[in-house]
Amino acid sequence: MRRLIFGTEHEQFRDSVRAFMLAEVAPHGARWREAGIVDREVYEKAGKAGFLCTWADEKYGGAGVDDFRFEQIIVEENMRHGDIGFYINLHSNLVAPYIAKLGNDEQKDRLMPRIVSGETILAVAMTEPSAGSDLAGMRTTAAQRGDDWVLNGAKTYISNGILADIVIVAARTDPDKPHGVSLFIVERGMKGFERGRKLAKMGLKSQDTTELFFDNVIVPARNLIGEAGKGFQYLTRLLAQERLVAAIGFMATAQVAFDLTLDYVTERRAFGQPIGTFQNSRFKMAEMRTQLDVAQTFIDQCVLLLNAGELSGDDAAKCKLHASEVEARVMDECVQLHGGAGYMDEYRISRLYTDARISRIFAGTSEIMKEIIGRGLGLDERKLRNK
Repeated sequence: MRRLIFGTEHEQFRDSVRAFMLAEVAPHGARWREAGIVDREVYEKAGKAGFLCTWADEKYGGAGVDDFRFEQIIVEENMRHGDIGFYINLHSNLVAPYIAKLGNDEQKDRLMPRIVSGETILAVAMTEPSAGSDLAGMRTTAAQRGDDWVLNGAKTYISNGILADIVIVAARTDPDKPHGVSLFIVERGMKGFERGRKLAKMGLKSQDTTELFFDNVIVPARNLIGEAGKGFQYLTRLLAQERLVAAIGFMATAQVAFDLTLDYVTERRAFGQPIGTFQNSRFKMAEMRTQLDVAQTFIDQCVLLLNAGELSGDDAAKCKLHASEVEARVMDECVQLHGGAGYMDEYRISRLYTDARISRIFAGTSEIMKEIIGRGLGLDERKLRNK
């Protein structure tokens, strides 16, 4: 189905991004998967090409373009023609906004130029071994000592954990409040800040994921983001965009799987004819094409709502839930249509399948998304009980 949200300038930009991904990212994918990490240099190359934080102010080196469709294009082209382990989406759209939108002028002037250039790589640390999606169960703490803060605790499943030069860390600063959380800028080299083992994963082999440990880390007062105790509000404010970014990536990889499978069932023959001509194959491909078009249209509409400043948390949750579930169904059907070849890692469809399993877990599990959507319908147990 033809997508209606892009203009000529967007398509020209897409051509440039695709060329970059094919030249600077895709050729290194196999080596990065083997190493379990991408090259730092790819971030600097992306920065030099103008593909990091396109929305950032020109004084920091950005294009100053407040149109999320350009970031959408970068995510899509990286998923299709680059490498899923190159977490450009995390850097530009999930973490950098904490500094650019919530940070003060000193923080932005000091940090944003190197973030936009790719010299400084970003990560965010919320998840803990015992808390998971439950931010209220966070155990990492930060206690004020004079003008500084002393940070203690551990985080796990941190994407870009090895590469990151700056990590936005959520820590409990008010033990008497369930959501008494603050956000801190923790920088590479701070005493007591250690990285644990690089975690082995089912998929996303080229993306570095690790544990982080904080042992009496002295975080200067200037590295507190916003006001102390308002971290939960800040996290909530940016979660809608995070979930939309995730959905964009899910749909791009699902589209890749569909395209690969369409080629495969067209060329692969059984019983003297292409397997795509069998009724089951035709019906499966038709169902997937319909599901992909419907989901993509919803995502594109959410991008326009984000541009207008009107994307709600409920709609972002719907977008993330639906896209991840469609991606899962498409990946499973595509592997099945590949037969034995779909189980072999030399075929991209096999890697896409294992990469996609995380989609219904990170950025909020499918179950959490359903809770958010249900409560948005007024189906909150506490409210209904008090009626």
